Amino acid sequence: MTCIILISCSSKTIVFVSVQGNDSGDGSFKKPFKTLEKALDFIREERLKGGSKPFSVLMRGGDYPITRTVRFTEEDSCITIASYNNEKVRFTGGVSIDPSNAIPVSGTEKEKLFSKESRANILMVHLKKLGITDYGDLHPVGFKRPEKPTWMELFINGKPGYLSKWPNDSTVQIGKIINKGLFVADEDSSNIGCIFTYAVEQPAKWEKSDDIWIFGYFRYGWADDAVKLASIDTQNKTFTTLQPHRYGFGTGKPWNKWYAYNIIEETDRPGEYCIDRNDGILYFYNSGKIESIEVSVLKDPFITMNGSSNITVKGISFDCARGSAVEMLGTNDCLFTDCSFKNLGCYAVNIDDKIADANESNSVAGKKNGLANCSVYQTGMGGIKLCGGDRQTLEPAENFVRNCTIHDFNRIAKTYCAGIKISGVGNRISNNEIFNSPHVAILLSGNDHLIEYNEIHDVCRETDDVGALYYGRNPSERGHIVQFNYFHHLGDAHRTTAVYHDDGACGMKVHGNVFYQAGTFPVLIGGGSDNVYTNNIFVDNPVGIKVDNRLQAFEWAKPMIAPGGVAEQKLNEVHYDQPPYSTKYPELAKYWEEDPSFPKRNKIDRNVFVNVDQVILKVHEGVNADKPFLDFSENNLITDDDPGFVDLEKLNFKLKETAEVFKILQGFEQIPFEKIGPQIIEE
Repeated sequence: MTCIILISCSSKTIVFVSVQGNDSGDGSFKKPFKTLEKALDFIREERLKGGSKPFSVLMRGGDYPITRTVRFTEEDSCITIASYNNEKVRFTGGVSIDPSNAIPVSGTEKEKLFSKESRANILMVHLKKLGITDYGDLHPVGFKRPEKPTWMELFINGKPGYLSKWPNDSTVQIGKIINKGLFVADEDSSNIGCIFTYAVEQPAKWEKSDDIWIFGYFRYGWADDAVKLASIDTQNKTFTTLQPHRYGFGTGKPWNKWYAYNIIEETDRPGEYCIDRNDGILYFYNSGKIESIEVSVLKDPFITMNGSSNITVKGISFDCARGSAVEMLGTNDCLFTDCSFKNLGCYAVNIDDKIADANESNSVAGKKNGLANCSVYQTGMGGIKLCGGDRQTLEPAENFVRNCTIHDFNRIAKTYCAGIKISGVGNRISNNEIFNSPHVAILLSGNDHLIEYNEIHDVCRETDDVGALYYGRNPSERGHIVQFNYFHHLGDAHRTTAVYHDDGACGMKVHGNVFYQAGTFPVLIGGGSDNVYTNNIFVDNPVGIKVDNRLQAFEWAKPMIAPGGVAEQKLNEVHYDQPPYSTKYPELAKYWEEDPSFPKRNKIDRNVFVNVDQVILKVHEGVNADKPFLDFSENNLITDDDPGFVDLEKLNFKLKETAEVFKILQGFEQIPFEKIGPQIIEE
């Protein structure tokens, strides 16, 4: 009979897991389990014997290969999973390959696949001989494409490679459109690809690749796509795509460009790789000293929590997978803290209050779940999905992301895959730093969210008509507070915005933020109402606030508020003219009575504009064009001089106690600039 040895500490029962352990052990320090799954099975068996004592699972340092999802259920609660004594614990969904298995292609029959200039630097790994046979298939990715696990990716020394492409560091303008390849979205049922011309010579060299794809912003600068080439006509210099693009292909705009990838002949730069799926061989360009090689295999999440409660995961690294790392569905008081999430194919974490496979009457459950003190980076899509709360009752979920660093996301899908995608009711994003992405940092929907003390910079770097914080097209989504954030150094390739109230977005309070070099226009109010800006500081921007009456004047926008249009649909979904909406947002109940086409009650008061070329940019047309869209009070300061910053040269925008702005602007409050961004807080 096996003797179970348990160590009690702070009223918790401790179970140990080690990469050197054995699942036939007893979970003690000397005889640890080998897998987290076995530790959970042990805890469940103990709980069946009676009692609900909390458990701690302490993971010893090392790499833990995860080949199938570790699943927590409604029966699992009061469990902490943490690294033992801060040892480095890494869950990996990949397969490690000994660098000695990467051999030169030169001198083999395979060298002819590559140019003479490159072949001396190409290494190959016979994956099939190593028993690695699931390479995944490339598939379309981009705007409105379904989110799904990616194909096998290569990671050298912990950094993601990229499929061999051309051009390496630029893009090529789309030529003449012969067939724009209309998609169902344009009421065309042909569902055929596009044919367009190109004006370069390089495609004539692609004779050995038969699975070539192109990526680009084929019509609009905010809608990326990646589609396979059905054929290349090198005689007439035309591409024919296998799949259509949602909006059809276009040309003439600065973003209407493409690059091609998954081209074995173009493996000519460090970081590039290609997989011959028929022969089972990985080829990659040798970038120098190779310490580790890993390929992603796991498609499902490392961990799912379905209806669980009071689960804490601390100090674990989640690395190298084709999909997401964590799903928290209908959970309560579950927390991931001091964890890292990297080299993933999709979003890192999905927090949602809908229990998987629950019936409709039991679809809303979870509250107070989140991430704290975590890092998320090098993901194929976005960072974190933060959902929860009941939009019918406006009951908040109080889910959160705080003190996290989220950067270098959108490796594969570029647009509308945000650093944080927040939805539902009453959730919070606080003290995070979000940076290095081509598109949005925070994608917002729902009601009553709090976004505060975040530093957001170097986002919106390549897309058009984009906001670092973006929401729109639903007048019922309101009650948000955006306060004490620092937006700076946003991309300026095309039209960029820090806070974007798009297509009639309403009801946001924006208070105490700093906008420094924050895009083409730091604020864009696109036809909406009830957006209030107070106590903000704008520094070194070409424009302060742009506002328009698009729902009234622009032909493409008018259908939104037409009978049966998107505004009516969204309002009716939540019974906007009945409690709780009519009582919490009394102006919403009169939405149709007060002419929704005209912006109203947008108030600008107690703000500081420093070195801003045009404080208000009003874009207007049609009826009532001269009527103000903003209530711009006299209690705003416009100046080209330093209003009293602690250190403008070092971009410290805290105001000195003696700053003149406190005397000039009645009621202006100090912005706690030092509290913005991640803070050192022990969970």
